[in-house]
Amino acid sequence: MQHIPKGTTAELELVTFQQALAAANTPSSDYDIRKWIYAPNFYSEYRYILGTRGKKPLICIGINPSTAQPDRLDNTLKSVERIALGNGFDSFIMFNVYAQRATNPDAMEKICNPLLHRENLEAFRYVLSISDTPAVWAAWGAVIEKRSYLADCLRDMLAVGQEYGAKWYCAGAITKKGHPHHPLYLKKDEKLKPFDISAYLDTL
Repeated sequence: MQHIPKGTTAELELVTFQQALAAANTPSSDYDIRKWIYAPNFYSEYRYILGTRGKKPLICIGINPSTAQPDRLDNTLKSVERIALGNGFDSFIMFNVYAQRATNPDAMEKICNPLLHRENLEAFRYVLSISDTPAVWAAWGAVIEKRSYLADCLRDMLAVGQEYGAKWYCAGAITKKGHPHHPLYLKKDEKLKPFDISAYLDTL
């Protein structure tokens, strides 16, 4: 399944993250909300978060969402869940630097939508608040080079993470340019290791 954006997110009437969270906590006929957290809780042109519920989630950071939904994880999210459980976490949350859905990152909008970014940061604050010591897995590979605004979005995320005492990790080999490995093709028993996100951002 592919997702090709129908237009820019600026053309949409966005559901705020707080509205999306309220809906995500309302029983759904489509999936078990006791297991899944999904905001917005319907398939759309953007997605703030998708993951499983727990008290110790691993927050995985990609670049932008694709087509995954509750009970319909793609191979990337299957790998994310496997690595999370293998590293002692009881759940995972898939988050993204930018919330626009696009299976091919080349189809992402050329200009950052500040409203979408603002709501995405609200979602990040929420997922960081779930645990006392939030663990954030940098997992985007070289895709961050696709749009110039992505580095700035990530810098804002770092600032928010510092407010919550987030600890950043990576898994697998770092690229020659210093990018953290994408979740696909990692060994199932891959262990997380510390990632210096501040030093990394200085290179972008």
